[in-house]
Amino acid sequence: MDNGSPGEAASRIARRYGARVVRLGENLGFAAGANAGARQATGDVVAFLNDDAVAGDGWLASAARALEDPTVAAVGPKLVFTGRYLEIHLDDETWWAPGDPRPLGRQLVSVSLSGRDVLPYLVGRGIHRLETPQVVGPRRRTGSQVGGLPRRWRWAAGGGEPFYVPLPPGSQPVELTVNGEAVRPRRVVDLIDSIGCYLSEDGHVGDIGADVSDEPEFDTWEERFAISRTAFVTTSEVLAKVGRFEPRYFASYEDADWCWRARLRGYRVLFDPTVTVRHERGTTSSGVLSRRAHFLAERNRLLTLLRNAPSEVALRETWRTRRGGGDDGVAEAIPRFLPRALGERAVLRRSWVLGPHEVADRWAGVDAPPRSG
Repeated sequence: MDNGSPGEAASRIARRYGARVVRLGENLGFAAGANAGARQATGDVVAFLNDDAVAGDGWLASAARALEDPTVAAVGPKLVFTGRYLEIHLDDETWWAPGDPRPLGRQLVSVSLSGRDVLPYLVGRGIHRLETPQVVGPRRRTGSQVGGLPRRWRWAAGGGEPFYVPLPPGSQPVELTVNGEAVRPRRVVDLIDSIGCYLSEDGHVGDIGADVSDEPEFDTWEERFAISRTAFVTTSEVLAKVGRFEPRYFASYEDADWCWRARLRGYRVLFDPTVTVRHERGTTSSGVLSRRAHFLAERNRLLTLLRNAPSEVALRETWRTRRGGGDDGVAEAIPRFLPRALGERAVLRRSWVLGPHEVADRWAGVDAPPRSG
């Protein structure tokens, strides 16, 4: 699928490798593009693979075997980020600052890998977001400070919780410094992107295992609430019953909505650990922190709840967002999408085999990370 690539670049690359190309005149988003591709599929097994992902051997064959079970709607592989990572442990006790629910360790003002600044690129549960001073009035700026404060910093979580530094391509030796001091990495690891998706108590759907090192404990087949659309395998028969991805989502939560609809029809969703798909971090969304990505994620979360979740959960979360506002524009958009979403729920419920409470009681909070603070 060439989803409106500039100058038909995707079409030219695909033809070079012998693929049959279906081109859309403009970028209609993942959901509509995937649906257009599914309409062209003629086989019993239908697979979706992001353009920034590379599937390992046996991906389709393994999923096809699992899909021979008529109770299985979809199968997802182990998703691992492209490249490898240094695992870093800092021996700092955890402490808490007044009014801050985060566990804190050391303040990191510089992290360098062979002289290259990598502070913005650290990932994992052992590192918090990048911060900058909240400057009020004129302050003198130097190369590394603003008015006597560090120009930017990140807090480590403390307590020995690891964080990870992306390694550059190649096998050359590297030197890591933290706050100017040499630090020895514990090991080099693969980092998990997703091993399936959880449903939180408040209706968020997230990736299980995100930014955790790949360990043997992730090597068993598991039933999951949902799987990521990065590498998603189903059948033409299931697609005919559950329907395709919701096209107006554009990107974000279309996989969660689809799997939720499948569960309400009585299907199961599986994680397949025997096959690995490598995925480039944040490529197709132009970075996971873009304002547009935030808007789509929250709007589509509420749409998914309104279409599939227990009504009290859906209405509570919608009201909370409407009352709370924010700068992503979702609160202002709620009056425009709420009536249509409720109308769609009325249509979808005609095919429900399980009730929304039955699905939520089974899956809400299962495999979800603990709440911070």
